[in-house]
Amino acid sequence: MAIDALCCWADKWQLSVSVNKCCVLNVDKADVKTDIYINEACLPAVESARDLGVLVTKDLSSQLHVKNVVSRAHKRAAAILRAFLSRDVNLLMRAFLVYVRPIVEYNIIIWSPSAAHDIDAVESVQRSFTKRLHGLKHLSYSERLKCLNVPSLELRRRYNDLFWCYKIVFGLANVRSDDFFVLSPCTVTRGHKYKLQTLQHCPCACELFHRVRN
Repeated sequence: MAIDALCCWADKWQLSVSVNKCCVLNVDKADVKTDIYINEACLPAVESARDLGVLVTKDLSSQLHVKNVVSRAHKRAAAILRAFLSRDVNLLMRAFLVYVRPIVEYNIIIWSPSAAHDIDAVESVQRSFTKRLHGLKHLSYSERLKCLNVPSLELRRRYNDLFWCYKIVFGLANVRSDDFFVLSPCTVTRGHKYKLQTLQHCPCACELFHRVRN
């Protein structure tokens, strides 16, 4: 069994396995009732688990992770507004970009939201913060972004998707492009030869996560 091989390898190299951080997550509709043990300790079955900072649920939905990071980001943004006596817009926005935005963009290639309510929840972090800046309260969100010269979080995710698409297609990432894209057979339109279309059945997000990580 793979777990036994892991324990033998750890013992051989005198490494300890932190059993308290181990658990069983069934990524399926049907629960597997088989008990799994490490060093005679039975691992608990959980509904969600954190892997490299990303909350993974049994249905591979990003909703729980979105809720978690949005809550943390709102708290960090509120702390910035309370901590700084200065109301200088540039200073506060700089603090937001350094201390808040990374929270909602960490490992975004793995959990990028697709549902409208999740997209809006993530965007609400920057929307509410910019609305509380001096002199910008009565402007619309798009007008505030234009004044601050910053893109929306959704637009940054689109740029990031295009960036990773380029890396996958041209072999700059440890991911097979054939698993995600095929060259479009359409030849009647003008342009370059790298017109892509998605496959009907792509690997699950969990498999992509481990491929990118490894």
